[in-house]
Amino acid sequence: MESMKTQIPYHGWCFVCGNENPHSIGITMYVDDHGVLSAEFALNEAQQGPPGHAHGGSSAAILDEAMGLVVWAAGHQVAAVHVEVDYRQPLPLHAALTITARVTRKERHKIFSVGEIRLADATIAVSGRGIYVPAPKLFENVKLESPT
Repeated sequence: MESMKTQIPYHGWCFVCGNENPHSIGITMYVDDHGVLSAEFALNEAQQGPPGHAHGGSSAAILDEAMGLVVWAAGHQVAAVHVEVDYRQPLPLHAALTITARVTRKERHKIFSVGEIRLADATIAVSGRGIYVPAPKLFENVKLESPT
């Protein structure tokens, strides 16, 4: 039985998933009832590094956003304190890509998550691990928009 997916609210001016930022990558992310975040997306010349491929910073930003948002979806206002990224294959522009992320464990004030960006053939192209800590003061004035 397939689990239900709920859209993560947009984050205004966010570089990765903002709906107000004209330079945002514009990824719409979902979380299922098992706590797994996922999204399908494609990158374009605005994220280009090597000709025809995404800049590594773009994939790192996408992983950080997904790994942090999955922690937010679990009910924690957090910020990253450590992110590791492993590049296995370059991400082609204008190609179908998928990201997934999930929380792996919690320790006192640290929440650990992992993420993967996969190519259309399901090959893992970029993977990452992150450590997130509560940071409610950073988000005191943040109002997330509901999906439209």
